[in-house]
Amino acid sequence: MTYDETTLAQLTEDAAAIIARYPVKRSALLPMLHLVQSVDGYVSPDGIQFCADQVELTAAEVSAVATFYTQYKRRPNGEYQVGVCTNTLCAVMGGDRIWDELSEHVGVGHDETTEDGKITLERLECNAACDNAPVMMVNWEFFDNQTPESAKQVVDDLIAGKDVAPTRGPAKVCSFKQVSRVLAGFDDGRANEDQGAGEAALAGLEAAKGQGWTEGAK
Repeated sequence: MTYDETTLAQLTEDAAAIIARYPVKRSALLPMLHLVQSVDGYVSPDGIQFCADQVELTAAEVSAVATFYTQYKRRPNGEYQVGVCTNTLCAVMGGDRIWDELSEHVGVGHDETTEDGKITLERLECNAACDNAPVMMVNWEFFDNQTPESAKQVVDDLIAGKDVAPTRGPAKVCSFKQVSRVLAGFDDGRANEDQGAGEAALAGLEAAKGQGWTEGAK
């Protein structure tokens, strides 16, 4: 394992905090994978072995889990994971066109990373945000009602190092490593900046209330 002494000590301390949340060590594996991803930028061979040692599994067992979930990357990932939904509703609302133009704009295809290491592009399955289609996500922050032009502008701003906020809230999009640490269960102090529901979802709620519907009504 090639982690330096300082990094390994911090990883071990964080791993202990994660494992302490669970009655069985192996239950901590998913957040542990996010933890090593927050250090390496992907689930590296060293990260696999570290997780295996900590939760008392084999490296093969850890790899089997890491290769199942798309949020775990098995090669170095970009600073920003940019996903374009091309599932049914987003596709018919323009998602396919956004994908085509954005892919050509940055010069990479699905699950590929730009030469500067800034952007990893991917086709996404449904993001459960169909009322705001077509949707793009950057490090799992929502960008609703996108067009090819707006999507390209977001990416250009990220590459230029500008602060970029998602469409539903003021919080700046953080890096892939930073969001991986949050997914590992470590608070980044920004919980109150949650985006909440999109405008279309809230409009539907108000329309339902106007019809006299109440929560739990059948």
